[in-house]
Amino acid sequence: MIYIVEDDTDICELEHYALRNNGFETTGFGDGKSFFAACEKKLPELVILDIMLPDQNGLDIWRQFRQGADTHDIPVVMVTAKDSEIDVVKCLDQGADDYISKPFGLMEFISRIRAVLRRAQKQSAQAVQTFREIQMDAAARRVTVDGKEVELAYKEYELLKYLTINQGIVLSRDNLMEKIWSSDYEGE
Repeated sequence: MIYIVEDDTDICELEHYALRNNGFETTGFGDGKSFFAACEKKLPELVILDIMLPDQNGLDIWRQFRQGADTHDIPVVMVTAKDSEIDVVKCLDQGADDYISKPFGLMEFISRIRAVLRRAQKQSAQAVQTFREIQMDAAARRVTVDGKEVELAYKEYELLKYLTINQGIVLSRDNLMEKIWSSDYEGE
């Protein structure tokens, strides 16, 4: 489900039409209040957010959305008439997943939405690595073995993570030294 937060009904309908014709489910909101109320009932896979809204600035909505424990990693694409380079850079540097300036082409719009969803799926797949009875939660930097938490030093964690990612691959000592300790490490 993709949530669209847009007060301009024509643009909102256009975004709904384009997304639905490409196999996505959508729900639209004209303000931040109704958007947050819907998020309490069901979380979206992605949010398309206008910056200039009547009740609340889209950037404020975005910041509040990012602070939630359940919503922190849900991708947000800013779609706005603000098209200056400083506006784009500001949003992207603060963590927006993409920025689309109005007016936009529908094919590019759909392509960008698909790209953001692909990246989000890859990140969530990599969030927990599993090897036999070992589970590594990258977001929490937590390792469990048979359900029991194991404390690891930073380099131990990085080494285990690298070995888990490269399951079934023979890795040379030089490769491990370079990836985990960096090439300038002189220890034994």
